[in-house]
Amino acid sequence: MTTRYRSDPVLPREVLDLATRLGARGSVSGSSVTLTQSGMMRDQPTAHPMRFSARQTTSMRRCEFEWRASTGPFGCISVVDALKGEGAEIDVRIFHLFRVASAKGGIALLKGEIMRYLAELAWAPDAILGNPSLNWTVVDSQVLRVRADNGDASGEVELRLDESGRIASVIAKDRPRKEGNVFVERPWLGQFFDYKEFQGRLLPTLGEVGWVLDGQTFVAWRGNLLSWAIA
Repeated sequence: MTTRYRSDPVLPREVLDLATRLGARGSVSGSSVTLTQSGMMRDQPTAHPMRFSARQTTSMRRCEFEWRASTGPFGCISVVDALKGEGAEIDVRIFHLFRVASAKGGIALLKGEIMRYLAELAWAPDAILGNPSLNWTVVDSQVLRVRADNGDASGEVELRLDESGRIASVIAKDRPRKEGNVFVERPWLGQFFDYKEFQGRLLPTLGEVGWVLDGQTFVAWRGNLLSWAIA
């Protein structure tokens, strides 16, 4: 039986149990986490994967993040992927000067960025306790859904837990994907592996996400967690 909870000071037991297993704390000295990553990414199934290095800041109080990455030959391509306040932005430049791709504003982009934030709760477990805008649905002891709203945009993802009760995968049926000049809602999924301890939190050190296009799944992003700290 599915039980739905709106954002409330009293979280459902299954959500509190998840937070406890991941080492989340209800009161911390900082309001965000800063992490670094390295890995590969591509935007099309036939594209050659490109190596990247990245630094991300994620809020534990609000649905906000900023991901800054370098990729391409000699790191000449810079990428900014961010959700701040009521706005979302993607900006890709060569040598930090020449814009080659961008997206800003709009409900579709905002929805997609909300979903990314929710999917990455495994890397910001304190947000489970500290972010009051999260709305939880308990499907069963191994499946939780989490939703957040921002103006006219709303995003929801499904978190599936492993045998140890940690976040093993995340699934969404309708994350907007930019295709040409429009956004198309596509099935989107991710997996987390190799949990290790960082500052008392149990975090996955490997993760990957991908899209389902024409019935086939391709990995669009695969990354390693290099460092993690309360900011």
